[in-house]
Amino acid sequence: MNPGLPTESYPPEAYDLVAHWLLDRPAHLSSFRADLTQALRDHGASYAGGLTGTADQMVLVASELATNAIVHALPPTRVRLLVGAEEFVLDVIDHAPDMPPQIAQNREIGEGGAGLKIAQRIALEVAWYPDGTAKHVWARFPRR
Repeated sequence: MNPGLPTESYPPEAYDLVAHWLLDRPAHLSSFRADLTQALRDHGASYAGGLTGTADQMVLVASELATNAIVHALPPTRVRLLVGAEEFVLDVIDHAPDMPPQIAQNREIGEGGAGLKIAQRIALEVAWYPDGTAKHVWARFPRR
């Protein structure tokens, strides 16, 4: 997808909130991933293992975006799962509205900083918007 910075825009409105999580520190990520996987299965996401199913890909992207928020913004980080007729939206909310998402540059493999790049390669769309004291970084995925 787009190799540059995510655009500033709102997600489409035709989605229902089906789950949300509050994360304060990286130690919460493991249980979050398990809960998200179950929520995705409950709402019809494909799970194939090896990052080939929608659920696998969404859990990876959610983990990357939530880690970014936990590390670079003030707690708590909130993650929302929204479901539409044909798509899912992951919405990761942090408390750094004045810090647009940044793509890490000139990093070696394994040094981190590739979360947004991963999201942009996997998701149908990745974007963000400020909202008062919060920032939303969201990604759309097919519901298959």
